[in-house]
Amino acid sequence: MMNTRSIRKHVAVGAVAVMSIGALSACSGGDDSGDGTTELTFWHNGTADPLLGIWQDAVDEYEAENPDISIEVVPIQNEDFATKIPLALSSDNPPDIYFNQGGGLLATQAQSGQVADITDLTKDWIDGFGPAAANWQVDGAQYGIPYAMHVVGYWYRTDLFAQAGITAVPTTMEELDEAVDKLKAAGIPPIAVGGKDRWPDAFYYNAFALRECGEDVLKKGLADADLSDDCFTKAGQDVIDFIATEPFQDGFNGTPAQQGAGSSAGLVANGEVAMELQGTWDKSVMQGLTDTDLDPLLGWFPFPAIDGGEGDPSATVGGGDGFSCTQEHVEECVDFLHFLSSDDIQKKLVEASVATIPVNEAAAESITDPVVKSIYDFNTDAAYVQVYFDIALPTGVGSALNDAVANLFNGEGTATSVAEAVEAAR
Repeated sequence: MMNTRSIRKHVAVGAVAVMSIGALSACSGGDDSGDGTTELTFWHNGTADPLLGIWQDAVDEYEAENPDISIEVVPIQNEDFATKIPLALSSDNPPDIYFNQGGGLLATQAQSGQVADITDLTKDWIDGFGPAAANWQVDGAQYGIPYAMHVVGYWYRTDLFAQAGITAVPTTMEELDEAVDKLKAAGIPPIAVGGKDRWPDAFYYNAFALRECGEDVLKKGLADADLSDDCFTKAGQDVIDFIATEPFQDGFNGTPAQQGAGSSAGLVANGEVAMELQGTWDKSVMQGLTDTDLDPLLGWFPFPAIDGGEGDPSATVGGGDGFSCTQEHVEECVDFLHFLSSDDIQKKLVEASVATIPVNEAAAESITDPVVKSIYDFNTDAAYVQVYFDIALPTGVGSALNDAVANLFNGEGTATSVAEAVEAAR
């Protein structure tokens, strides 16, 4: 593990230009105390263990090694970032370090002028992140650092699948439909979805579009915010048809995704529903919502193939979690983010299943859970990983897409409604 002191010395060389920008800014996340201590504010989305504890331990360790730095840790519920960050970036007091997921979302945030361009401060070590860092770039400039990558697939309870007589994970939509029927027959709600938060609904539209559309059509449609190709209409109809099979738990439109034992994650964690289409971070969320050891009870499989679809069945929807810096304390922020990417911190994220796909290759070697290893290998072998549509698109357009998909889950709209909502919002 790289010593944090050496990291700060390392990044200081390129900091002059950026710090001059910070000195001109009237904005401040943390305060300088007057005793030589720089105080930073750190907004993250780890409101429960294990992530809550990992970030707090990291901050404690960093402060111990850097006594001139004090970090105020502010855990915030994941879904609240969509409203809190835009407000913070339009204020005089944004956080110094904050959670984000890159893509079009970050590009929209960068337009505020509050997000720091950290290209010069990271250029000597960012290559170690490989292609993962690209999603935190805007027009070729680095505006953030990922700490973990994710893909979307089905987490399922192996004990409930066995109880329903399901002997192999579904690889096609026909097989998924058969599994849903078997679970219903066994009296087990098949699939949990946190419709209250809307973005989990959108995973279905994302996944169906990925299977219906060829890669070039899909990427062009998202780049242009133009989903008028017939394959996107097929995806909309696929969502409607799948909902009609009634695979979800009772009250799914009012169920939160990750908050409490009654959330979609909590329902699977406590054996009340058999599976959930979610990001690979979900295992750590589920473990925080039950006292049962989930290691021997959880399995994972990718979204099934669609007969006749033009998409590569090995492609997947995914993205990453990371952090960005605002202008006031750029050098200190980047140094802390470099610390978070160190071998030790990354291995802790892997061991807690927070990072199934770490950005640090050394940490990948510490994966011992066979299910997590299968996810890591799936990502490695994937034809491509398409960033979640709402993150890839500009913020307002992505929100319109999520709302339109949520309306389909409410029984409102048609196969073209999502494309029409995107067209209206762009």
